[in-house]
Amino acid sequence: MTETQKNPLAESFNAISLIRFAFPSMVMMLFMGLYTIVDTIFVARFVNTNALSSINIVCPVINLIVGLGTMLATGGSAVVAKKMGNGNTEEARSNFTLIVVAGAVIGLLITAAGLLFLDEIIWGLGASEILFPYCRDYLTIQLIFAAFNMMQVLYQNLFVTAGKPTLGLVLAVLAGIANIVFDYVFIVLLQMGIKGAAIGTGIGYMIPSIIGTIFFLMKRSELHFCKPNMDASVLLKSCSNGVSELVSQCSTAVTTFLFNITMMKLLGEDGVAAITVLIYSQFLLTTLYIGFSMGTAPVVSYNYGSGNVKQLKKTVCICFRFIVGISIFVFLFSLLGGESIAKVFAEDNRNVFEITKDGFVIFSFSFLFSGCNIFSSALFTALSNGKASATISFLRTFGFITVFLLALPRFLKVTGVWLAVPLAELFTLMLTVYLLYRHRKQYNYF
Repeated sequence: MTETQKNPLAESFNAISLIRFAFPSMVMMLFMGLYTIVDTIFVARFVNTNALSSINIVCPVINLIVGLGTMLATGGSAVVAKKMGNGNTEEARSNFTLIVVAGAVIGLLITAAGLLFLDEIIWGLGASEILFPYCRDYLTIQLIFAAFNMMQVLYQNLFVTAGKPTLGLVLAVLAGIANIVFDYVFIVLLQMGIKGAAIGTGIGYMIPSIIGTIFFLMKRSELHFCKPNMDASVLLKSCSNGVSELVSQCSTAVTTFLFNITMMKLLGEDGVAAITVLIYSQFLLTTLYIGFSMGTAPVVSYNYGSGNVKQLKKTVCICFRFIVGISIFVFLFSLLGGESIAKVFAEDNRNVFEITKDGFVIFSFSFLFSGCNIFSSALFTALSNGKASATISFLRTFGFITVFLLALPRFLKVTGVWLAVPLAELFTLMLTVYLLYRHRKQYNYF
């Protein structure tokens, strides 16, 4: 058996085969982006743009829940996988069970605390009197489903650790489809408004949570539930390992909050609706970069680890050419199609439509720079340089955006809000180029 047959990462990739290898990851990320944005389209089209604004107002709470779940999942997965690799299967099962139970308990605590201080949270996030009732309806239901949200995040990571990544993908797709179907049923057919959107999303959380729990109870894989040992050090280790994921989600929460309060001051509820459209559109369009980076990172890691400098250089070169090409495509799609995207969300609200359409003209330039930043961050992660990767990620998602959001609107008003992301990506790209040049001899990727 050849090395390539043993490990597909050992293949001598060309442009076509490398894109084909990364294609499943790109499709998965694009699908996740699509069903997320479809959720907001239902709300915008069949409820109203104020309901759309309210989703973005309470979004930081969802970011926090996902961040805590991802922190526990990624950090815990590393702990469990290491013990499985060392042959300590029983201990791995105990730790796995403890981590899942801890996630469920944290979810329930969030539900209790969130419902207890619900009104204070909503006002604190910047809701207006008009948006408050929408926010209250949506966040109440989201908090009720918090434990399921935590569980589905945990299982999506732990299915991979258990050697069942396909099951995780299938459940993610089922959850997405269910979300869209129930959105239609609850919002369009039953006229439940924003409550229907929240319930549809909650059912989407429940599908992987319930099926995952049943799967691990049935003991059909080496990793399954057992009676756990209450070892606090395991939870502390898991949290410390995965804390960067929590920081990432918290960064998103803070920047979303800043966008919301800035647009609320400048343009009111319609301004928040417009920035919501742009943020969700950005998430959808950058999934191509994220999926490609996820799909090619293992190839980079393999060639770096095996010392195959020639193939490493070839792979990185292909990746950057592809990223530059797709960046131009996404930029043109956003610039030329911004008006059409705005119309999908705000056809019935002329003011939101005009604000969103004008925003796309400036915001679209961020896509020229973000692709290289996202891939470069993934590249440094693949090369085990977490410091460089984290620096790029932190500056583009939080550092520069926060500075520009706090400074530019004071002088440029709404134009300053639209410029914040493109400028953050541009300044990050300058640093990225410097880091790539600085480390070129250490990793030999050029």
